[in-house]
Amino acid sequence: METLILVLHVVAALTIIGLVLLQHGKGADMGAAFGGGASGSLFGATGSANFLSRITAGVATVFFLTSLGLTWYSSHATEDKGVMATHPASQAPATAPGTSAPAPASVPDKPAVDADSKAKDIPK
Repeated sequence: METLILVLHVVAALTIIGLVLLQHGKGADMGAAFGGGASGSLFGATGSANFLSRITAGVATVFFLTSLGLTWYSSHATEDKGVMATHPASQAPATAPGTSAPAPASVPDKPAVDADSKAKDIPK
């Protein structure tokens, strides 16, 4: 189902690109008034603009709906397709057979300081 929506989405996007490139800009009407030849087109002088704009609006609606459909489908997917789902969880390194794991190094809370060494460090 996702593939069908994705194909329809790409086709709608390419169709919108083509339809927008076929349409005339706002400045093209002035050129048609001085013999541009637009009055002899298949849909008439203004018929092609209305026809292409309505088709573009319809395809844009399909594009919008397929965008929403793909968003909904990806947020409600049942399986996790992430990279981390394919790798096992990291484990602690194994020790060689017959040896025990090294003991963690102990760190004293406060360093031991005797009064004589403290007195020697102070300059007079």
